[in-house]
Amino acid sequence: MAGPLAGLRIIELAGIGPGPFAGMMLADHGAEVIRVDRPGARIDARDPLLRSRTLVGVDLKSPEGIAVVRDLVRTADGLIEGFRPGVTERLGLGPDALLADNPKLVYGRMTGWGQTGPYAAAAGHDINYIALAGALHAFGRAGEKPTPPINMVGDFGGGGMMLAFGMVSALLHAAKTGAGQVIDAAMTDGAAVLMSMIWGFRANGMWSDDRGTNLLDTAAHFYDSYETRDGKWIAIGSIEPQFYVELRRLTGLDADPAFDAQMDRASWGPLKDKLTALFLTRTRDDWCEMMEMTDVCFAPVLSMAEAPAHPHNAARATFVEAGGVVQPAPAPRYSISTTAAPAMTTAFSGGNVLAGLGYDAARIAALTAAGTVR
Repeated sequence: MAGPLAGLRIIELAGIGPGPFAGMMLADHGAEVIRVDRPGARIDARDPLLRSRTLVGVDLKSPEGIAVVRDLVRTADGLIEGFRPGVTERLGLGPDALLADNPKLVYGRMTGWGQTGPYAAAAGHDINYIALAGALHAFGRAGEKPTPPINMVGDFGGGGMMLAFGMVSALLHAAKTGAGQVIDAAMTDGAAVLMSMIWGFRANGMWSDDRGTNLLDTAAHFYDSYETRDGKWIAIGSIEPQFYVELRRLTGLDADPAFDAQMDRASWGPLKDKLTALFLTRTRDDWCEMMEMTDVCFAPVLSMAEAPAHPHNAARATFVEAGGVVQPAPAPRYSISTTAAPAMTTAFSGGNVLAGLGYDAARIAALTAAGTVR
């Protein structure tokens, strides 16, 4: 594999959402990621979260299957799992057992609530984790209920991305010291960290717990989305004074004295009403022709169907096609390392992986015939 993580081997115990996202990130940047799933699991060859993996089916309910995973982990630099606390211990694949087998192992644990705390054993989803973290309360418009930003903040930003960061950090530590360790990645913790700047605003008296009344949460007329004449939308982010001046100039509002006091919160509502009416007078394309690539801080609000074709995204190859599926390309980019194009995972490769571990043909055949490995 190409990429800055080339040469690292990660074992991923199959799960959904944030765990596979962390595995995707590591694989995108060059790690060899071997995903251990159930032998009868359906392979979703259209799921980008599973791309660029080697897939092995192993029966974790059998002693022979557990032995296979332990053999795999002895050859690995890291492991990621997303079960509830205590599950891998009951399987015989907990951190104590695997670190005894491989003292340099980085053992990444992905949960919603964390390995400890009163909620640790409870079920939950993204919406619950970001609610407890103090993040969900901030998302939404004034007078309306909290609105989850789909599952970007808990599952992926505070969960999978944070686990991937933790894995790379601990892998660097292991390379320097020879010591592996366990990562307790909780989506509640990660979602809280993503709110760090807002906590700073709050400490400085710049943020209110009243939703939809703040600079970045749709209260300000110069930081919001607006509908256009054709039923589409544009996004305005003219925060800094020089960008606000450009917004006024291009909209023809530079002569309206009502817009002079940009940061007068009492004026934000009436000024938003004026901008709402103005932006409805032209189509999204009209506003793009006027404002794109200016210092207004402007962009059209593109749908998922539209985004890959936008000239900027096309120029940067922000989206790629793999296995007939349009999907985001690996990010970020590097000046020296080159990441490989994503490849969709389409088949189990248990026999090849076992051969790479030194299993002889007879043992591979027996494990396969018994349904222990696929």
